[in-house]
Amino acid sequence: MKRYRCIVTGRVQGVWYRRHVAEAAQAAGFRGYVRNLPDGSVVAVVDTPEDSFDEFKAILQKGSPMSHVESIECEEIPLDAPFHDFGIIR
Repeated sequence: MKRYRCIVTGRVQGVWYRRHVAEAAQAAGFRGYVRNLPDGSVVAVVDTPEDSFDEFKAILQKGSPMSHVESIECEEIPLDAPFHDFGIIR
């Protein structure tokens, strides 16, 4: 299991992006969270087996019908206390 932090830029705030990502990620069995950042981007942190990471990135890319993802930059970060589900942090 690995933990990744992804920054998503584009039209991703005010268009139900976080909700769509959270619902799709939870349905796929991912654990972590998604949160708006002050600069208009969104951060997503996920615990995932390495071979499922591309599936999670596809969820981030798809977003909501009104969103438009310009870029997704991800980095592996230390895995500390595990998440129990996937949610939205306000």
